[in-house]
Amino acid sequence: MITVLSGGTGTPKLLQGIKELVPQEELTIIVNTLENDYFSGVYVSADIDTVLYTMSDMINDELWYGVKGDTFITHERLEEIGCPELLRIGDIDRATKIQKTQIMKEYGLLKAVEIQSEKMGIKSKIIPMSEENSEIKIITDIGELEFHDFLIKHQSKPEVLDIEFSKVSPSKGIIEAIRNSDAVIIGPSNPITSISPILSLEGVRDALRDAFVIAVSPIIGSDSVSGPASKFMKALDIEVSSVGVASLYEDFLDVMVIDDKDDDKKIKVNQIVNKVIITNTIMNNLDAKKNLAEIIIDSIP
Repeated sequence: MITVLSGGTGTPKLLQGIKELVPQEELTIIVNTLENDYFSGVYVSADIDTVLYTMSDMINDELWYGVKGDTFITHERLEEIGCPELLRIGDIDRATKIQKTQIMKEYGLLKAVEIQSEKMGIKSKIIPMSEENSEIKIITDIGELEFHDFLIKHQSKPEVLDIEFSKVSPSKGIIEAIRNSDAVIIGPSNPITSISPILSLEGVRDALRDAFVIAVSPIIGSDSVSGPASKFMKALDIEVSSVGVASLYEDFLDVMVIDDKDDDKKIKVNQIVNKVIITNTIMNNLDAKKNLAEIIIDSIP
């Protein structure tokens, strides 16, 4: 059994490779919920939906958001009648979000994701990190911004001074999943706003210390492969490098995977974690995703 800690872009790419090599029944995926919120009256859990669409082969893997081939009739009509949306939500994607919103009213997020996984034919267990509402604030040089305002409206351009997010309780089954796993894989998602919120859950770090943990760095050189991870790390005075990522996971990490362009970082990373694997971590096609997944899986004792 393998448990994967996931955000919404880098790790789903890796999941595309992992699910080619590991039966879905042997995978549990714990997904960040920090950025979840309501938009246009529906509950948007972007990272969860990206994982759902990835595992059901529906993902728009050009944007790593939404459903491939989706239409945007409702989104465009809302704009025409003077109700523009901050998020560009496709029609099929919106139906998923409407269903989730309705199920949540009676059964909560965990059950909603379980029902949707089953409807999509997914055999892996997908667990939202928490069923509680989270709050995240990005403190910038132009003021305090909501996460999606920073990311979409301001296109991640403001200088980031600090990041604040609320502490929430873990969903049922998270600690058990980690403890019952042969290995835990931390994917190359944003270590500050995707992975750290999961690590901050009560009992998670303790469980990880007793597990075999492999992490893939989302930083190559001094910049993130995608998204604002490097800005966030800099704001929190964490070295923007694979060394900085390793330091965030130092108390439980067994293996760190870094890109072959980061060969010069190996000695420093090796001072933090016993085993360092150097390989190509750029997943620009399915073969690259499978190759990286195979290297990770082969490192599990």
